Amino acid sequence: MKRLLSASSLLLTALPVAAMQNAPPPSTRNWREQGVIYLDHSLNSRLHTVPVQAVRMTDGFWSSRRRVTTERSLPTLLLELEEHGVVDNFRRLEGHSELPRKGRPASDADLYKWIEGAAWAVASNETPDPQKLQLRGDIDSLVSHIVAAQDSTGYLNTYFVADKAHLRFTDLAHSYEDFCLGHLLQAGIAYYRATGNRRLLDAGIRFADYVVDNFGPGKKPFFTGHPELEMALVELYRTTGDTKYLAFTRYLFSGADRDRLKLKDTEVHYLFSGKPFTSRTELEGHAVRALYATSGATDYYMESGDPAFRRTLDLLWTDLTRRKMYLTGGVGSRSAGESFGDAYELPSESAYAETCASIANVMWNFRLLAMTGDARYADLLERTLYNAANAGMSLGGTQYCYRNPLASTGERLRNPWYDTTCCPPNIERLFESLPGYLYATSRDGIYVNLYESSQLDWHLEDGAPVRISQTTDYPWSGTIHVRVAPAKPSEFTVYLRWPSWASSAAVNINGISWDTTANHPAAFIPVSRTWQPGDTVTIEFPMTAVPLVANPRVSDDYGRIAIQRGPLVYALEQIDQNGAALGDLFVRPTSTITSETKKDVLNGVILLKTSGLVAEKSLGGEELYQPLSNTLNRAKRPITLTFIPYYAIGNREPTPMEVWVPVSLTRAESAAPPATASSAALRSAPSR
Repeated sequence: MKRLLSASSLLLTALPVAAMQNAPPPSTRNWREQGVIYLDHSLNSRLHTVPVQAVRMTDGFWSSRRRVTTERSLPTLLLELEEHGVVDNFRRLEGHSELPRKGRPASDADLYKWIEGAAWAVASNETPDPQKLQLRGDIDSLVSHIVAAQDSTGYLNTYFVADKAHLRFTDLAHSYEDFCLGHLLQAGIAYYRATGNRRLLDAGIRFADYVVDNFGPGKKPFFTGHPELEMALVELYRTTGDTKYLAFTRYLFSGADRDRLKLKDTEVHYLFSGKPFTSRTELEGHAVRALYATSGATDYYMESGDPAFRRTLDLLWTDLTRRKMYLTGGVGSRSAGESFGDAYELPSESAYAETCASIANVMWNFRLLAMTGDARYADLLERTLYNAANAGMSLGGTQYCYRNPLASTGERLRNPWYDTTCCPPNIERLFESLPGYLYATSRDGIYVNLYESSQLDWHLEDGAPVRISQTTDYPWSGTIHVRVAPAKPSEFTVYLRWPSWASSAAVNINGISWDTTANHPAAFIPVSRTWQPGDTVTIEFPMTAVPLVANPRVSDDYGRIAIQRGPLVYALEQIDQNGAALGDLFVRPTSTITSETKKDVLNGVILLKTSGLVAEKSLGGEELYQPLSNTLNRAKRPITLTFIPYYAIGNREPTPMEVWVPVSLTRAESAAPPATASSAALRSAPSR
């Protein structure tokens, strides 16, 4: 038996030769050149990321959101972490606090995520120097406490100390030790890539080495109770060049020690860990765990090239996008276990759609985009970023959504603190790292992944300097001006994304039309030419509001429509409906949708308006069940329905809200065939 175990262990830790031989030594890896994920030496990545420092975001949609994050979210959340004892949990271990430990076992990770977000803010070109100095001082102070709490073995966790020390790594399914280690590594890597300071990174390496040296094939069994460590270990491999971290990641994905760990089927299902990743065919269990696992598996594939991982990733992405995802990009339909439901189980009001799960969806699709260069993944990244993830933080930056339903009866969705406060620092680290998402390079040119007023100062992969500038009012406008400025005339390709929501795309270069007839939505338009310094590209996408219907198997949405304009999903809030109760409203299937710019509403938005109907007598007074003929004759009066962007819900006062609105059905309409997205249930007026 021992001989068999040893042989299988060798198979589990074996890596493809390319991954082993092409890992550059740490001395060749300049921290100033490393992006949010570092792919310059990843043989199975089509795109390569650019550093956060290479991008300056100018006045635009996301620069505004990030300014609030830097100026208000980070400082106020640090105060909350102080007030709730998260920082004192470290201080007490260095003898600077006698307070008892507070919070759940995973609370160390909340501080690490805050540090990661603050690190990306330090790296950002938009953060003013005084704020950078303040953030660096805060981080350095926290790092001092963290490093002082690390014991001589390298182990670092404030929960499993003193009388709990003997419990270390004895309950991997519930202890969050692996999860906290993963976020420690990611925080250390982010601060290193922002400043070159290795102190936190080195502490993370000591803890990672403790795990790798003591667990794995032929040693103590290990698995991730909350997948996250997989992503962090691959990024640590990319940062250091040490292949042992990649080998341990393969071991984690192998599920090799399930029997030794005595894992139950229910645990393997819920935790999305503990069995071979490549045996999975659908997303199940806890939504955040599942998508963190797929993100780590994508990272692993980009380094190893294992085709079984690629096949599994394709299966899981198809399962997500065709059967288990909300229109907003939110995931996780069940509050029980914060988990995926069955196929097409996508209830609106009871939707969980945790903010962390939306962030995981963004992270996964960012990696899939880098792996393939396929714009489908950028489209889903964009959908989730603008809607589900964006809704997770208030416009003022100090309140957060843990869950993000698509309908509510008016409960308060936003709060400044949660006992499980994983989402607030998670959304901060995503927003602060966004400059690193906008652009990418490839062997033949530059990819424009997301449209946002910004400037890229970087170089082509042959080393030639190039500057790319965007000016746009996206997502409110579909017009984007891109200025291309190589240091000298150069032949390369600029890839412009044609979003899946846009029915057409017009491209002009220096005022001359560029033929896009060979291109299509959900793809990149390759513009290959000899670029001259100062060349200007103008892209036009029609910004019309489009009514959408769900697959009829999504029973909660049958007979209802939702409205999307550009990448933004819209919602009704009751306070905008002239006193009418949301439950009494219907949308007319043949009405026109108009848009109205309101700079004084919700920090400046475009509202959508369309004709609807409201029941003359509240539906709450009707019988629970009645003949269909009664509903066709129901007395209704006209009303103008006002929609706001979904991300802005709950920012004025708690009020009923819904994304999917019932369609009014009369006797004449009941004889017509069901409306479909392609037959345009509503007419939309183009914006001007």
